[in-house]
Amino acid sequence: MRKILFGVIITLVIVFTFKYCGDKQEEQLVLKESASLIQKQINNVGKLVVSEGNFSEVFTYKSSKDIFGDLLSAEKKALVVVNAEVTIAYDLSKIEFDIDEVNKILTITNIPEEELKVHPDLEYYDVQADYLNPFEAKDYNAINNKVKDLLKKKIAASDMRNNAKNRLISELSKFYILTSSLGWTLQYNETPIATPEALEVIKLKI
Repeated sequence: MRKILFGVIITLVIVFTFKYCGDKQEEQLVLKESASLIQKQINNVGKLVVSEGNFSEVFTYKSSKDIFGDLLSAEKKALVVVNAEVTIAYDLSKIEFDIDEVNKILTITNIPEEELKVHPDLEYYDVQADYLNPFEAKDYNAINNKVKDLLKKKIAASDMRNNAKNRLISELSKFYILTSSLGWTLQYNETPIATPEALEVIKLKI
């Protein structure tokens, strides 16, 4: 009777050991599949053009040159019409992240800086220049620099950058939905993202 009881106990131990090992192996497989899915999702994102704008500006460029001291002045001027297309983009393929399979945590460690691109179209009207003070390359460079300064001020006064950040947060919310559906935790550096609204903390730090 003892031998039978001992045999039953040994059998149960072996069965439970195999079952435990099998469950553990299946759990690790699920974790690896989840981690692979998360990594694939992040790697699949590309450059996100999140905000576009068009700006127009008209200004007069003037420059004078003294001839023979201050006895004579030669002036040149032009009316410049600027139409510019501006885009703000984030290259999400450059997102830096860390995947903790054991604790099921996806940590976004770094978000790339915004890429601001300006495509100005300049048209010159009423160009007037003196023979002693003609338009030169330095004048066009000065005009281009003035255009850039004007556009920077316009962009800063507009909602473009804020709109771009809102679009970025909307895109990052996809990571939150994915991790939540898999039972994982999303965090930005050391800050856990427990709700979609918590993603706003990222907007404050970029």
